[in-house]
Amino acid sequence: MDLSPQTHIYKVTEECSIQADVYLPEGDRRKPAILYIHGGALIFGIRTWAPTEQFERYLQAGYAVVSIDYRLAPETKLPAILEDIQDAYHWLITSGPELFNIDPDRIAVMGSSAGGYLTLMTGFIVHPRPRALVSFYGYGDIVGDWYSCPDPFYSKEPAVLMEEARKGVRGPVISGSEEFELRWRFYLYCRQKGLWPKEVTGYDPHTQPEAFVPFCPDRNVTSDYPPTLLLHGDQDTDVPYELAQQMAAKLEENHVPHRLITMNGMGHGFDDLKNPKVAEVFEEVLNFLKETL
Repeated sequence: MDLSPQTHIYKVTEECSIQADVYLPEGDRRKPAILYIHGGALIFGIRTWAPTEQFERYLQAGYAVVSIDYRLAPETKLPAILEDIQDAYHWLITSGPELFNIDPDRIAVMGSSAGGYLTLMTGFIVHPRPRALVSFYGYGDIVGDWYSCPDPFYSKEPAVLMEEARKGVRGPVISGSEEFELRWRFYLYCRQKGLWPKEVTGYDPHTQPEAFVPFCPDRNVTSDYPPTLLLHGDQDTDVPYELAQQMAAKLEENHVPHRLITMNGMGHGFDDLKNPKVAEVFEEVLNFLKETL
């Protein structure tokens, strides 16, 4: 299958143009679409970091896939990143029907890790709400100890000094980045010091906890929240499995159709379809999309 996307600019800011790659299935019929949000702790990553085999399966099932960039932290803070996600969604439902014949009433949002977090945010910050959300090892809370205190797992790594950490994030505002190592070092520094929430949002979780309420999906679930599928490894050392359980509990409390698929014995970034266990579970992702879209 040809996975050559159409590249569009969905937003222009003073600092940069923000792009989306659009993958289209065969056929001329109006099609449902998946808005895909890449991971990378909101600090690194780019729309071309696409899970190719997954995208192929979505296209075979008749879905258009739109993989987006967004401005990255810490140069851009979370409120503006969320504006990019809102603008990408608005662009998709308003321009998508004419540009690539998508059905604006049949949109799912999907992402992994930080992209899963942003996916869960779309459950209440975009309107009309998506028909479905799929979060691969995402999270509904960004102010808990797991992010706002030094992380035991990452603290086993050699300490990253502040000067080294900031080398990779001193440049201009960017949307999407192929550069990994320097920006990863900044992320590792944040996790070792418990600084991620402050660096990404501009707020201090210890003195301004109330500022984080609008940025935590699990605090904003209502009965209107979209049907949600959560997939998470119970051995995840980056995003604790308990975050998925916590989000599932909020969905249950508000009677939102949902399912948490636990990937036993698996860690972060488990979703490689070459693994037979993952390939089997992926059929449930496709079934969920079929039921909701």
